[in-house]
Amino acid sequence: MKWVLIAGISGAIGHALAERLLEQDAELSIVGLCRNPSAVDVGAGIGDRVQLIPWDASRSDDAETLAERLSVAVPAETGIDTVIYAAGILHGPDMSPEKRLEDLDARAFAHAFAVNATGFAMLMRAISPWLRHRRFKRVLAISAKVGSISDNGFGGWYAYRSSKAALNMLVRNLAIELPRKYHPLACVAVHPGTTISPLSEPFTRSLAQLRVLQPKQTADNILRVAGNLTEDDNGAFLSWDGSVIPW
Repeated sequence: MKWVLIAGISGAIGHALAERLLEQDAELSIVGLCRNPSAVDVGAGIGDRVQLIPWDASRSDDAETLAERLSVAVPAETGIDTVIYAAGILHGPDMSPEKRLEDLDARAFAHAFAVNATGFAMLMRAISPWLRHRRFKRVLAISAKVGSISDNGFGGWYAYRSSKAALNMLVRNLAIELPRKYHPLACVAVHPGTTISPLSEPFTRSLAQLRVLQPKQTADNILRVAGNLTEDDNGAFLSWDGSVIPW
C-alpha cells in the first residue's frame, strides 16, 4: 500500500491534493497533518483511508511527539512514499505582506519563518525513519516563485519572500543529505501557481491580471510534477508546469 503524508491538509491546496490522490488510486492511503483534524472533511466512503494527526507548523519543535503520533497511524517499517509540505502563511491577524521597510514586524517575521520554513525542517526530522525503505521517495515542499532571489524584481512581501527563500534552501540541503541515507529519492521545491484560496483572497483585485487556478487544478498540476519526478530532479525548484525556476 502506498502512503502519502500531506502537511497542511486543511488548507485549500492540501485538501485538494488529498481528494485527487484518493480519487486516482484506490490502494493509496494518506496521513494528514493540520491544527484541527475535526475540521477536515475528506468525503464519504474514503475516510478510512485518511489518518489525521494534530500538528501545528508554527509549534513543530517537538519532533519526537509527532513521530510517536505518526507511528500509531503508520509503522515506520511500512514507510512513506511521498511527503508534501503544503503548510504556508502569507497573512493573518496582525500580519500582512509588507510594502515598505517601515511595515516590518519581528513577530510576523518569526511566525512566517516558523510556518513556511522551520516547520518543514522539523517535519523531515520527525519522519526520517519512514524514509528508510528501498522504494523511490518523493519530497515536495510547496514554495512560491516570489521566494526566488534572482527573480525578485519588485521587492516587498519581506517576511513571505524571505521565509520561502529559506524553505528553498532547506530543500537544497535536504536534497544533499537525504539521498545519502534514503536512496532512491527526489526532494524538490514546487511553485503551485496562483491559486484561489484564503491565502490569496485579500488580493482579488491584483489577481485579475494573473492566471489564477482553482485548488483542484493546482492539485492536478502538482501531482503531475510529482509523478514525473526522477532522481535526476533531486534538489530542483520547479514550477507547476514542470519548468525550472531560478533560485
